[in-house]
Amino acid sequence: MANTKQATKRIRVNHDARMLNQAFKSDMRSAIKSVEQAVHEKNADAAKEALTTAVSKIDKAVQKGIIHQNNGDRKKSSLMSKVNQLAN
Repeated sequence: MANTKQATKRIRVNHDARMLNQAFKSDMRSAIKSVEQAVHEKNADAAKEALTTAVSKIDKAVQKGIIHQNNGDRKKSSLMSKVNQLAN
């Protein structure tokens, strides 16, 4: 356990940041799953709408530093290719 006030505060600040990051990451993953669910059900309109939301959440996660830029690009590319295959 922390011995100083400074160390105690760092523990609290790190915990709060971790909770925010987990919530944001969970929200992003839920948006990705909604796209994949719509693709699985072969619902092109719902997939396109869910894709815009998911891309927005992925971009925001990259902007906040929660995931790396390449990871975000890979996720977006994968989702877009799934939706595009559904449209064809």
